Amino acid sequence: MKNDKPIIVVAVGGNALLQRGEQMSYENQANNIDIASAALAKLSEDYKVVIVHGNGPQVGLLALQNLAYTDAPPYPLDVLGAETQGMIGYMMMQGLRKYMPSRKVSTIVTQISVDKNDPAFRDPNKFIGPVYDKETALAKSTQYGWQIKPDGEYWRRVVASPFPKGIVEIDSIRTLLNAGHTVICCGGGGCPVIDNEGEINGVEAVIDKDFSAATLAKQLSAEHFLILTDGEYVCVDWGKPTEQPLYDVSVDQIQQYTFAAGSMAPKVAACCDFASHTSGIGHIGSLHKASEIMASRSGTHIHG
Repeated sequence: MKNDKPIIVVAVGGNALLQRGEQMSYENQANNIDIASAALAKLSEDYKVVIVHGNGPQVGLLALQNLAYTDAPPYPLDVLGAETQGMIGYMMMQGLRKYMPSRKVSTIVTQISVDKNDPAFRDPNKFIGPVYDKETALAKSTQYGWQIKPDGEYWRRVVASPFPKGIVEIDSIRTLLNAGHTVICCGGGGCPVIDNEGEINGVEAVIDKDFSAATLAKQLSAEHFLILTDGEYVCVDWGKPTEQPLYDVSVDQIQQYTFAAGSMAPKVAACCDFASHTSGIGHIGSLHKASEIMASRSGTHIHG
């Protein structure tokens, strides 16, 4: 395998693993991962591919299962995050090997360093777990001491989401990538850790996977950073009669607009962070059109 291909970091949204409203069963996740794997395998023909996936529903489910088992105290979120990295990485490796059986695929359980004084710890806003109606969410908040916030027409648990400072396993990721592996890492944004004078300790939080993926792309000096979601383009005035898709834009141009805080805003911000600090290009588009996005036939493309 040639190792002179450009590097692309791909952040796969939660829709690749579980459609909103679907039961969190193994079968449903396997079916969705199969669709994602077909699209990602095509990219590997032209790029060195590094994959970052979401884990919001899965880590929330594990948290609920932990609470249901009362013979042992529940595990902290960073440990549950590591569990989801293993689970989803395992399923994605199987899915990818189906479409590229001759290539090597590896998953790395990844730690992400964060600042202990990050303001996110004072204002949790990262959604995890399943959606509830307001009455059910309030009852669970009282029962378990959760913080909850509205997510569209539903309500969900929220936890702290600090900004990623660096990828602890970056050297291992580079080594595997240079050896011709497709690498799955930073799953769910990675396990948040704080470096206390050389001693690394996990912290109760969940990092936004798009920001972790952007940090990873910068550290790898990737040429491309691709965020795959359920929309074909980034749109101004999304859902309104004045809706307007964006195609090829600069960081300065797209930062003039306002996007939904819980959905497109962090994706745009992550691409802008990557494009403004590198010579690479950020792309946002539909999972089902990954190849078309990279051929400039679909998607929104953000450059510095």
